Amino acid sequence: MLNPGTQQQIPVTLIPGDGIGPEIVDVVERVFDALGNPFAWDKQQAGLNAFEKSGDLLPETTLSSIRQTGLALKGPLTTPIGGGFRSVNVRLRETFQLYANVRPARTIVPGGRYEKIDLVMVRENLEGLYVGHEHYVPIGDDAHAVAMATGINTRAGSRRIAKFAFDYAVRNNRKKVTIVHKANVLKALTGLFLETAKQVGLNYADQIEFNDRIVDACAMQLVLNPWQFDVLVSTNLFGDILSDQIAGLVGGLGMAPGANIGEGAAIFEAVHGSAPDIAGQGLANPTALLLAAALMAEHKGLHKVARDLRDAIDATVATVDGRTADIGGKVSTSKYGDLLIERIRDKK
Repeated sequence: MLNPGTQQQIPVTLIPGDGIGPEIVDVVERVFDALGNPFAWDKQQAGLNAFEKSGDLLPETTLSSIRQTGLALKGPLTTPIGGGFRSVNVRLRETFQLYANVRPARTIVPGGRYEKIDLVMVRENLEGLYVGHEHYVPIGDDAHAVAMATGINTRAGSRRIAKFAFDYAVRNNRKKVTIVHKANVLKALTGLFLETAKQVGLNYADQIEFNDRIVDACAMQLVLNPWQFDVLVSTNLFGDILSDQIAGLVGGLGMAPGANIGEGAAIFEAVHGSAPDIAGQGLANPTALLLAAALMAEHKGLHKVARDLRDAIDATVATVDGRTADIGGKVSTSKYGDLLIERIRDKK
């Protein structure tokens, strides 16, 4: 465990978010205190809570904090539907040029439909169809007669995310990278991505095996035989869809952490929604945000902190007595944190 007196704490922007966000962030803070917290939290607001207080879903004070720390951990955010509101997550990615989205999925709860899953989805975060370059074309009295979306993939962006995926695989002792695309139909948009990623892969041929899969075939194979995959890399929209599918192999989004990484900043998150219908009831599962915090610790070279946290999570959910309702138990959000803290302290 860390001794807080022997190492300067690393500043982190901490965004509790909306709905169940403050509850699961509270667990993260308490658990990291038990780990000898290596982080100095700077709490800031974003999402619906921020909008109600300041009229802005993403206040300048929050952006300024992230610019200073270069590091953020955030709970789930609510973006109001309609009214021209843009996704706060997309705004954060664009503002800080967080080009790489990393979504690991690992079996933690035993006895599920799939055992021994250990996959990583690497998704390009700034290009493709998902960024929402859309408009309507009016015909006659119908202002919305035709809807159009523009997808843009660049060779530079494709090369950057492919290199990130292969470097990640090498750094984490992975064996294979699968390039996921739809180049059989979207020959230009994803053909460029496939061509470029293959060129990058050749530079790693003596270290990492690589292959490619058409996205629909990949989705089917993830259900039939997910163990054939290791690291997958894809464009923005396909990566978004497949990363949720992969989370489903290990129990759902409550077990799925995410990292958004750029040259000058990195934001780690629970990728599930804010679940306002269960907020304040002690039903939320903090695991995704805790695992995101473990990714953040690894990002800063704090591998022992990440390992100790994951070990505590694995041991706690190994039996039904340590599980929250969404994974078949009855433990409250706060009690789950207590159980993790007990295991961490017992290990000291």
